[in-house]
Amino acid sequence: MSRKIVVTSALPYANGPIHIGHLVEYLQTDIWVRFQKMCGNECFYFCADDTHGTPVMISARAARISPEQLIGQVHKEHKADFDGFHIEFDNYYSTHSPENKYFSELIFDRLNKAGSIVSRQVEQTYCENCKMSLPDRFVRGTCPKCKAENQYGDSCEVCSATYQPAEMINPCCSTCGATPVLKKSDHYFFKLGDYEQRLKDLIASGHIQKSVANKLDEWFNAGLKDWDISRDGPYFGFKIPGEENKFFYVWLDAPIGYMASAKNYCDNNNIDFDKIWPGTSSAGESPNEYELYHFIGKDIMYFHSLFFPAMLMGAGFRTANKLFIHGFLTVNGEKMSKSRGTFIKASTYLKHLSPEYLRYYYASKLTDSIDDIDFKVEDFINKINSNLVGKFANLASRSGPMLTKKMSGQLGQLDDQGTELINKLTAAKEQVIEDYEKLKYAAAVRTITALADEANRYVEQNQPWVTIKTDLEKTRTTLTAVINAVHILTIYLKPIMPKYAEKVEKFLNVDKLSFEDVETVLENHTINKFKRLVERIDEKQVNAMIEESKESSGPSESQTQSSQPTAAESPEPFKPECTIDDFAKIDLRIAKVIKAEAVEGADKLLRLELDLGGPEKTVFAGIATAYKPEELTGKLVVCLANLKPRKMRFGLSEGMILAAGAGGKDIFMLSVDSGAKPGEEVH
Repeated sequence: MSRKIVVTSALPYANGPIHIGHLVEYLQTDIWVRFQKMCGNECFYFCADDTHGTPVMISARAARISPEQLIGQVHKEHKADFDGFHIEFDNYYSTHSPENKYFSELIFDRLNKAGSIVSRQVEQTYCENCKMSLPDRFVRGTCPKCKAENQYGDSCEVCSATYQPAEMINPCCSTCGATPVLKKSDHYFFKLGDYEQRLKDLIASGHIQKSVANKLDEWFNAGLKDWDISRDGPYFGFKIPGEENKFFYVWLDAPIGYMASAKNYCDNNNIDFDKIWPGTSSAGESPNEYELYHFIGKDIMYFHSLFFPAMLMGAGFRTANKLFIHGFLTVNGEKMSKSRGTFIKASTYLKHLSPEYLRYYYASKLTDSIDDIDFKVEDFINKINSNLVGKFANLASRSGPMLTKKMSGQLGQLDDQGTELINKLTAAKEQVIEDYEKLKYAAAVRTITALADEANRYVEQNQPWVTIKTDLEKTRTTLTAVINAVHILTIYLKPIMPKYAEKVEKFLNVDKLSFEDVETVLENHTINKFKRLVERIDEKQVNAMIEESKESSGPSESQTQSSQPTAAESPEPFKPECTIDDFAKIDLRIAKVIKAEAVEGADKLLRLELDLGGPEKTVFAGIATAYKPEELTGKLVVCLANLKPRKMRFGLSEGMILAAGAGGKDIFMLSVDSGAKPGEEVH
């Protein structure tokens, strides 16, 4: 009997691009959804952009556009990245939607009537310069415990102490640097502690992996605190009904976005939403018709294992059957780094490499635990070239051309030896299915790879390239077994590599493959002409991707990988303080642009030849989106003349010109009086 399943992934925050750390979750989820559909189950996959909060508001201001324009642009970029990696959502929506507003207000109203909402006065930091209340993560200062500088307003990354912003030494606004003041305001709180026993019962039912249950016990033992669910304006979000200047905190409406995306899909496809996400009254009378699973990162367990299910319980909606929690991504054993070029955006990866390489590599690493997985560049290259090219694609490339060139693409029948091989591959079906179901992708890949080794040994033993010279029918029998091995292995790999599978389906001249096709034997069947399935990776491709990541990345080296980060309201922190002596080292000079030209392979860069009144310097400037090369020749600019030269893949950059702006077309070079002379010092 087929199952009915609803699946969600954490919502990516609409204040930045998708990177390869984020993709761990979306690829893990997409593989599971594709697997379920291949098993004949009905499986919906819902997601959306998480669009509200202070960072979006501030980013929109900096870009001089509305928050709605910003989240619209980011939504297109996110969707393009997901499409590029073959991630198939049934609905990819936005939390800034009428459905999300409706459910946020409905849940708040029901919780309020249930006595789960209280209002009380709080003292909060306020920036009089920015004219806004500051979330804890928008305050920076010195830790009151260990005296470490440049720490967040709620916790210290050095000693792990937690505190209030008011306890910090020399606190400042992360946006403008002004010293914040304390202001009193009435806020709404959700009484999370009222749901402690119901949450414990939910967790005991197998709601989460056992490996994370201990962490939840720590939170229970410390006592569940009331949760502040309101924010004072200005704030980009949904206004709380009956209030003039108070808004729902982003973490209230963000997970509700799962429901909103599902509702939007149901309304557009004539499906009864109440069957997919029923209230507890209907769920109490009969089992839920649909299973419900959330895929999330380990850093947002608190919200999804305690806060969100408690809200659903209080408002009379069903909770998920289970949370699937994963770890983070490291690269070569370290956190992703922009300076090392390992903070790789999804769009950058796609310029250089096939998305299916990453899908396969992640699958070969992913388990059902919350352990981090490591992207080792050398291992990545070797695994793709050895397994995908050398084992899986090799079986097809060794058999297909022989059959089509010498035997009209016509398969024969299996002999005893071929039947033995195919039976061995078929017998692994239930184990592969079980591993996919339990998120043990690495185990599934190991099994499939071992089966590919068996098939390749069969080829070596029977040597069809030799027998084809003397015994055409024996060769046909051998290749029939090999083609059937390709058929089965492709079914096993299809959740991981859907586009690879499409190529094989066309080559084998078969319909879309599913797990029920594993036992189907292709005999007396005609295949199509073989076309290459996958290409080897050259180390130069990976190096080029890493080099571009160094050049195209912004100033932050944020390690947030969960799509709805705990620090969702975190701005870029100030860099360490400098002194006037540091500033005095800077040598700013007037420079004349002798020549400007585009840089092949770098859309944002221009190569500038500068005259500094004698010496000439080559500078690469990221201004190509705002200036054409011909507009710059003869212009006077300000150059940081004593900047240490930097070796780039495009050449040596010997300085930096001064420009500012939000990016894109909004980049403005410092205007210089036409009477100034190249080489003059700028004060």
